[in-house]
Amino acid sequence: MVQKHIALVLGGGGAAGNAWLIGIIAGLAEVGIDLTETADLVIGTSAGATAAAQVRSGIPPAELLASTLSPPQPGQVRRPPPPSLPMETVFARMRAISAAATSPAELQRAMAAFGLESDASLGPDAAARRRALVASRLPSPDWPERPMIVVALNAETGEIALLDRNSGADLATAIAASTALPGMAPTQSINGTRYISGGIRSNENADLASGYANVVVISPLAGRDPNAEPAGQFEGLRRFPGADLDAQLATLHQQGSRVELITPDADSRLAMGSNQMDLATRIPSAHAGFAQGRREAARLVFL
Repeated sequence: MVQKHIALVLGGGGAAGNAWLIGIIAGLAEVGIDLTETADLVIGTSAGATAAAQVRSGIPPAELLASTLSPPQPGQVRRPPPPSLPMETVFARMRAISAAATSPAELQRAMAAFGLESDASLGPDAAARRRALVASRLPSPDWPERPMIVVALNAETGEIALLDRNSGADLATAIAASTALPGMAPTQSINGTRYISGGIRSNENADLASGYANVVVISPLAGRDPNAEPAGQFEGLRRFPGADLDAQLATLHQQGSRVELITPDADSRLAMGSNQMDLATRIPSAHAGFAQGRREAARLVFL
């Protein structure tokens, strides 16, 4: 039964996706739809988890955008540890896992096992170095007071884990877990259990907004044609019927929620480029997101 008011769902999408999300939020706020103030719950997955921490930081959207658009000063750039495997190898392994899985649960377990396996290729301090990188990019080390959920998966079972201020993880570790893509980043340990990215289950995990009257989903990766992806770009994990974003949104509608989905328009897709992990995409993606956010505001005047 729908009772609560507004849930904001922020999906994953790498460095470009994070910057685009901030651009959208700032563009909406510029014309009077400030989701940093009005959202009762923010749900973040992968790059969306980092954006969720930014949105919940108390920093005005215009300042978040300005920070995103500011080129790093010499010596300030901190790059993540190298992936355990070449990107092409990771993509090939993920495609194979996707093709072999017969259910969402099997896919999640197999990807979790891949995450644990790839840890062996990384040094013993890889997880700590990556957590430190994540922490350096957050506006605050502390969990926000207002409700926020970061989505990860238990690397030992493949089951979903909803991390918040009461989960026993500090904010940087929770976000490092939510962004730990198997083969690309080390698993993160929380209270003795290791975790991988919640994007393995769903890039958005919009179904977690059940019970909210209004759900705004902003997804950097939704709305794309997987058959049109550039050569070498990963087209995404297989989504089983009923476990895909369309099914999640349909269920929310059936429960009585009003749902609005914002995906990149043509200009935003062009700005993001073919490698969304490339830090060089951040500034153009933020600009494109800001312009698109201003245009999208008309759809959200009911909030």
